[in-house]
Amino acid sequence: MNIKKVSELSGVSADTIRYYERIGLIPPVKRTVSGIRDFDEEDLRWIVFSRQMRNAGLSIESMVNYINLFQVGDETVPVRKEIIAAQIKMLKEKASELNTAIDRLEFKLANYDEHMIPAENSLRAFNLNK
Repeated sequence: MNIKKVSELSGVSADTIRYYERIGLIPPVKRTVSGIRDFDEEDLRWIVFSRQMRNAGLSIESMVNYINLFQVGDETVPVRKEIIAAQIKMLKEKASELNTAIDRLEFKLANYDEHMIPAENSLRAFNLNK
């Protein structure tokens, strides 16, 4: 498959695929005699996997570390699991922060007339007196 087809199938841009290959997130892609990348199903799976990990919020550095550990072998499974567990913890913390912000905004909206308008008016009056 050419890079355009892999990009369409994976939802990852051709530039990102080239970048992933350059930094080692995906293994080197086989080339044709004329030097054009020739992707196979395994390459596509690597690209999709890398995109999923990136979408889960893993940093490029963490992903490169994870891939390097994967290539070492099964003895690195505990460390790879720690990388994923740390990301889950971070995402849960972020989700908690977002839920708190949503709750705060929902309260403000539900009580807009009683709380927000007076608060905004006092802010406006404070700014005018400066």
